[in-house]
Amino acid sequence: MTLQASGTFDIDAWDAEKPYDEQGGNKLTRAHIRKTFHGDLVGTSSTEMIAVESSAGPVAYVAVEHVQGILHGREGTFVLQHSAGSEDGTADTQWLRWLIVPTSGTGELTGIRGVGQITVTEDGGHSWSLEYTLD
Repeated sequence: MTLQASGTFDIDAWDAEKPYDEQGGNKLTRAHIRKTFHGDLVGTSSTEMIAVESSAGPVAYVAVEHVQGILHGREGTFVLQHSAGSEDGTADTQWLRWLIVPTSGTGELTGIRGVGQITVTEDGGHSWSLEYTLD
């Protein structure tokens, strides 16, 4: 059975390094991010991200996020793989997707699989949704 979860998250820390690669007008930057989740998932996470910025602005990122918390009453951890981008650096063409890394679930979340997305609200906040199954 596929389950639906949603909520919001706060970014508690965003520690970005200086760009480590700048060629042809593109910059690659690493960042470490910490979040607190609210809603159907209550917990925290730690993320390592690599972002791409072009003359259009931030246009893509990839990340791996380790989540620890309680999802619909089940406690454990899992890992999210992020894939995100924007055609022109604006929110109008932005997409932000998650994949729950198979076999990464622990505790009561062992066997979790699924996909999700992040939405940036007009006021700059973040909401999320997740569609998942548990073995």
